[in-house]
Amino acid sequence: MAELTGGGDTAKTLRLLWGEVAPPRRGPRPGLAVADVVAAATAVADSDGLAALTIRRVAERLGVSAMTVYTYVPGKAELLDLMADAAYQAMERADTAGLDWRERLTAVATENRQLCRDHPWMAELYTARPTLGPGLMAKYEHELAAFDGLDLPDVTRDDALTYLLGFVYANARDERAATAATGTDQQWWEQAGPLLARIFDPTAYPRAVRVGAAAGAERGSAYDPAQAYEFGLARVLDGLGELIGQAAASRRRQ
Repeated sequence: MAELTGGGDTAKTLRLLWGEVAPPRRGPRPGLAVADVVAAATAVADSDGLAALTIRRVAERLGVSAMTVYTYVPGKAELLDLMADAAYQAMERADTAGLDWRERLTAVATENRQLCRDHPWMAELYTARPTLGPGLMAKYEHELAAFDGLDLPDVTRDDALTYLLGFVYANARDERAATAATGTDQQWWEQAGPLLARIFDPTAYPRAVRVGAAAGAERGSAYDPAQAYEFGLARVLDGLGELIGQAAASRRRQ
């Protein structure tokens, strides 16, 4: 089951994201900061995935009690938002000034693909309710700038970015699943390829046998995430190119 951002107490999450939570006035001086909790949680998720992420695991990593962690974050839902926003904030963002729109959007795709490689759990997050923290806002501003000068209405610009990122994150999930599979794809194909040629009747499945064998032999596997990414990104950009061309033509007619 996918985890979702924005699933906790919105007001508390936003105060934490924007640093508006004051330290307690009474009691011993805090030995940790919210950033320490977020870093520990990120380390757990990076190594073991979101399914392994619990407040108790974070507390063990920090060497404190679970109750201590709860004095910094209300719960796991809010912690997920903080983790995602911290990951957004740490992303490298290329300077794409002077590049054409395909190069700018390719850079956006590349940055998000790298984010999912650095933190594979990011591809598992359902972000229909965005974190609305400083990391996300900086990321969103940067990515929207890739569409500058293309005559797209604001809502269409947002739709186009969502479409692009949807492809990138779907590919990242497939890449993670392929990486987690036992054995290498080459080993799998070395066993499956001969079976495909011997067992399946080419007269009953002429296209499946011919195309499947050719693709498998070319890639050394039934599915190559890198090839799927390159092919898919080019098609996504081709589709956005049609949209951009229509917007430019409409503007010229005005």
